[in-house]
Amino acid sequence: MAIRTLLRTSAPCRRVISNRRSIATLPDNPHIYIFDDPASLHKSHILSLLPTDPPKPNLAIGTTTAIPPTPASVKENHRFLDLVQTVIGIHAHQDPDIISQARAMASSGGSNLGSGASMFPSQRRQRQARQGPSYGGGGGAGGDGAGGASSQGGTGGGGRGGHIHVYDYRHPPDYGRIPDPEDIFGSLEVDAEGGFVEGHGRYQRSGTYRLCTRDGILGLSPFLKEKLVERLRLEEEMVG
Repeated sequence: MAIRTLLRTSAPCRRVISNRRSIATLPDNPHIYIFDDPASLHKSHILSLLPTDPPKPNLAIGTTTAIPPTPASVKENHRFLDLVQTVIGIHAHQDPDIISQARAMASSGGSNLGSGASMFPSQRRQRQARQGPSYGGGGGAGGDGAGGASSQGGTGGGGRGGHIHVYDYRHPPDYGRIPDPEDIFGSLEVDAEGGFVEGHGRYQRSGTYRLCTRDGILGLSPFLKEKLVERLRLEEEMVG
């Protein structure tokens, strides 16, 4: 699969123009930039949500030896993943998609929306367009190998409150189903009225999330992606 880019030409590939240089992006993730890794002894690339060239490795998503990335080719940047979790913990309860999930769970008459959150039309179309099984298991509550917040999805619904999951959009679950464990960032606690407990939902990390699976790499909601980029730019300014 060719690297997707952003250029004015009609060529199949596009490129983002930054500082008079073109920067390639991932085929299915045009918001993720690709840079050569000068520190690598092998052919490796740095993946980043920021177009800054050269990128700052400590703020990058990670590195990959293949484009598109695969679970075997990606080396995660754990500091980046910590920033992702920090941003989700601060802002997830403000995400319009997650707010809708919380309200849907509270209004569902005894259903298990709390176990997998609701799917929005754009996500449903994306799911239907995919073929083949997802990476790993986890169709039922908790899934294989899931722990922490990902095992709490069976609670709630029908005006009783419970937990909803914050999950990766690369593999949105079917309506009323729990996401795969490796797609779950964490969970938020919702009260019987569809509000977030203590105002912010007491976010808990799942401990099962994987940056890259067979379904893709890092698919945050538009809202959380914007908040993460803002945080990365702030971190970038701090280190100079």
